Amino acid sequence: MTAPWTPQWLLDLFATPPLEEGETTNVRGIELELRQGMLRARSPASAQQSQTARSFAFKWHQRATFESDQMRRRTRAWLLARYGDLETAPWWNDYGESPLVLDAGCGAGFSAIELFRSRLRRVRYIGMDISDAVDIAAQRFAELGLPGAFLQADLTVPPLPPASMHVIFSEGVLHHVDSPEAVFRRLVALLRPGGRVLFYVYRRKGPIREFTDDYVRGLLSGLAPEEAWERLMPLTKLGKALGDLHVEVEIPEDVTLLGIPAGRIDVQRLFYWHVAKAYHSDDLDLDELNHINYDWYAPQNAHRHTPEDVRSWCAETGLTIEREILEEAGITVVAVRRD
Repeated sequence: MTAPWTPQWLLDLFATPPLEEGETTNVRGIELELRQGMLRARSPASAQQSQTARSFAFKWHQRATFESDQMRRRTRAWLLARYGDLETAPWWNDYGESPLVLDAGCGAGFSAIELFRSRLRRVRYIGMDISDAVDIAAQRFAELGLPGAFLQADLTVPPLPPASMHVIFSEGVLHHVDSPEAVFRRLVALLRPGGRVLFYVYRRKGPIREFTDDYVRGLLSGLAPEEAWERLMPLTKLGKALGDLHVEVEIPEDVTLLGIPAGRIDVQRLFYWHVAKAYHSDDLDLDELNHINYDWYAPQNAHRHTPEDVRSWCAETGLTIEREILEEAGITVVAVRRD
């Protein structure tokens, strides 16, 4: 039987023979079962990680909330601004004809498809996610005629060989695990010398926003995903109402007590950055806006970091930072593993 999402080269990487549907294999102490054409780990996750996985599985199954042309254009523009044009990056030449690329926490494959584009036809792509959002990723790759291997497994215990990957991409994922630094170390251990890791993590905000984020997340994380989605909608509508005003206010001087800088700012942006995440953009509908807010508030694991945190992770794991983009929302890094 052909396993559609488990090509022979992935089995070779695991040093395991071909499997039939329902058969298992043990890779690096992790039991993997071939189910619905995909290798899936049986390792248990913590309560927090399981809740986070359920939240994202629900989100990525709502395909209508992220697949519109405007959402894809917006996402691609944001990715390009942070990572640069990875489709044609010159350093791909360092990795031979078919480099191994791990999308660590691939979700629905949304970011990889928008950022890597045609490059996906020239690499051996592995989309790995703890949740069954990985099934949506596999579907989307198939619909676009893109090659790829997919694996349902926990980043905390990745079943991949050390020093095997040329590129690791982890867009907005590390902050959703129990211990971001520990998982980062495990991912870097999968890199070959000279390999690159590309990642984005949430940045710590001002005191009011930090309090609100934790408070709202605490209220929503115990709910079923569908209920959390609905409970969040009034906040999303408030963000839209503020955005539709298109009114600016002048902050006369830095409010250092609250982390609010001086200057002119849209009222919705003031609320968004310093009170509560209630995203707004004129070209997105309510469900698309709620998708963005849900992504932030629903998962129980949602750590925030400082630039100093991230720089220390890289220094301590033998990485040299090639690109660092600091935004109010988060921190983007491209780093290379030293030989």
